[in-house]
Amino acid sequence: QEQSVEPRCIVKPQNTEDVSNAIKVLSQYQAAGNSVTAGCKFAIRGAGHTPWAGSANIDNGVTIDMTSISSVNLNRAKTVVSVGAGARWSAVYQVLDAVGFGVAGGRVADVGVGGLITGGGMSYFAPRYGFVCDQVVNYQIVLANGTAVNANAEANSDLWFALKGGSNNFGVVTRFDLKAFPQGKLWGGSIYSPIDTLPAQVQAFVDLNNASNYDTNAAMINTYVYSSQIGAWIVANLLVYTKHEVNPKVLRPFTDIKPQLGNTMRLTNLSDLTLEQVKSAPYGLRQLFLTRTYGNDPRFLTQMFQIANTTFQSFAKASGLLYSLVYQPLPSVITSHGAANAGSPNAFGLDPDAGAQVLALQSIQWANAADDALINKAARKIWAQADELAVKMGLQRKWIYLNYANSDQDPIGSYGSENVAKLQAASQRYDPTGLFQTNVPGGFKLFKKGAAESRS
Repeated sequence: QEQSVEPRCIVKPQNTEDVSNAIKVLSQYQAAGNSVTAGCKFAIRGAGHTPWAGSANIDNGVTIDMTSISSVNLNRAKTVVSVGAGARWSAVYQVLDAVGFGVAGGRVADVGVGGLITGGGMSYFAPRYGFVCDQVVNYQIVLANGTAVNANAEANSDLWFALKGGSNNFGVVTRFDLKAFPQGKLWGGSIYSPIDTLPAQVQAFVDLNNASNYDTNAAMINTYVYSSQIGAWIVANLLVYTKHEVNPKVLRPFTDIKPQLGNTMRLTNLSDLTLEQVKSAPYGLRQLFLTRTYGNDPRFLTQMFQIANTTFQSFAKASGLLYSLVYQPLPSVITSHGAANAGSPNAFGLDPDAGAQVLALQSIQWANAADDALINKAARKIWAQADELAVKMGLQRKWIYLNYANSDQDPIGSYGSENVAKLQAASQRYDPTGLFQTNVPGGFKLFKKGAAESRS
């Protein structure tokens, strides 16, 4: 859908100075009062991974394409890697793998650095280090007046906080400085199983998520996939152990499930592992993301699959259909890194004391625009039914992960009123004219009306 959007012009900055000059020009249109009538609204685009139309592109406006700002540099001490906002994670891992280092980053090679981090970012290292944004020691960002500043623990710390989940609301980030760490081979890959293994899969997932002594080297994604090409469901488990250890005890509840339809588990590096994941998301199809967060309960997760299996039948024959119901563990060891009492809290408002949660995602791909309305309606019906069940079981949770959210969801509102107020205050301080609220319509805005009066 994003490919159908046609900007009036595309700006491809080569460095931070180019971004600064572009923003100065665009802000002059706003100051002159021409931006709305003259169509000089703009979008900021990295790798363009978010599927919904207008998220990082714009009709009849200006798209700032950041992909030329893509350098990757590890400092001499090998403690910080500086990454251009237009880079993809494949480039980051190629540099770091070569010297035996790693970084918390995207799990799919061609995902962009900029969008993933400003939305939070999940990684294979989340149990060890939290969200990817929790590992950013400094952001270089161009503000609405064209000034480039740093945001970190000492300088502009309120902006540093706001950028950890606040998306494109404060300026154009041009560089991320992330903590680097020694990283050798890891053990990972995917195991595919028939759908009748679902009871064992769900129980293994819940037990891992609930573990009182969570092994922070263990990461996984549990996915239930229906493909119209094969006309059947399968279970796809992405399993990763971030140490040089084959089939560790913590992951055996998954690896011991039989039978297996396929198995790619091996000792490898981040470059190879994340390239494998590119194959699971073919290009050129229409796509929908919808996300929720729930409590960790095997009965609920089983019934949610049953809801999806029943309701999706209305579009099961759509051409090119690939339907995925995805469960990701969100134990307290992840949420504690960015909690309010952490050294560098993020904006999510997640409470580690709430216990293990489940980050759930519907990811749907299909071929024809004629099926858009049917699929969108059915997908929302699945969530509505799951929400109703979750409320009855006391398992409804408020947080919405921004990087998985659709345009009609409100991830920033799910951060809680206190954190939303902090984000709004940062916007008013660093973007007093509201350039990134009114002239950058893509993404998720801080002020619901999107108008000047909502900021007064």
